Amino acid sequence: MLRLANGREIPVLGAGTWMVENEDAVQVVKDALEVGYRHIDTAASYGNEEGVGRGIRESGVPREEIYLTTKLRHNVKDYDLAVAEIDASFERLGVDFIDLMLIHSPQPWDKFRDTEERFFEENLAAWKALEEAYKAGRIGAIGVSNFAQDDLENIINNATVPPMVNQVLAHITNVPTDVIEYCQSKGIVVEAYSPIAHGAILKHDAAVKMAEKYDVSPAQLSLKYVLQLGLVALPKSTKKAHMQSNLELDFVISDEDMAVLNELPLIESYGDDEYMPVFSTFYEDRE
Repeated sequence: MLRLANGREIPVLGAGTWMVENEDAVQVVKDALEVGYRHIDTAASYGNEEGVGRGIRESGVPREEIYLTTKLRHNVKDYDLAVAEIDASFERLGVDFIDLMLIHSPQPWDKFRDTEERFFEENLAAWKALEEAYKAGRIGAIGVSNFAQDDLENIINNATVPPMVNQVLAHITNVPTDVIEYCQSKGIVVEAYSPIAHGAILKHDAAVKMAEKYDVSPAQLSLKYVLQLGLVALPKSTKKAHMQSNLELDFVISDEDMAVLNELPLIESYGDDEYMPVFSTFYEDRE
């Protein structure tokens, strides 16, 4: 567990649900909870909140034992729309309490990494809606995702409740160190999405070799790596055996090997999907 700025605790390992279809999400969530996860991460943009909510209800695990995160859609940059979208997420999930809700991106995807259109005022408008839901006790914590330092400063300097979480792409070869250090200096917990590099770590020669040294899988090595950086890890898997394996992290990467991993060159592409390289260079380009 890590403690958020408001005193609430967040499990350091969560089950991601990006690119999981709504109907599939029901079983994926049930499997994740059955093997031991108690942190489920979804988003309105994933289109699977309804399935995630069903999976939670059908799992038999008491709701109060599950840490549930969702996110406003990337293009919600208006107060009234944010209020409506918060209500819509509650309805789709079928819950009366959300543990953590984030602004999914500082900019809509089609403007992502655009230094000209920063959406500072628009993010403050969406943040106001999150603040109100938080103060009303409907949401346990509020935060952001994919925010660079100047995006964070905009909220911190102009809002009444600072972000408690920043969820970013982070994995072996791609760690936005400056953003992480800034967040940690401000008491903001950093979450790592895609901590296994969209699967690229499984075939990464240096990671494979080091994993063999510890008698673990490359996925386990990558998860342990981000945990030892002090981050929350959010791996995504639809296979129950892989979910179970991802929880088996009873080893420690030495300081020397952490240093080696820190210096590995950036994985610049994760395959044919053009969406993925955008996120791999976001912080490098912005800061």
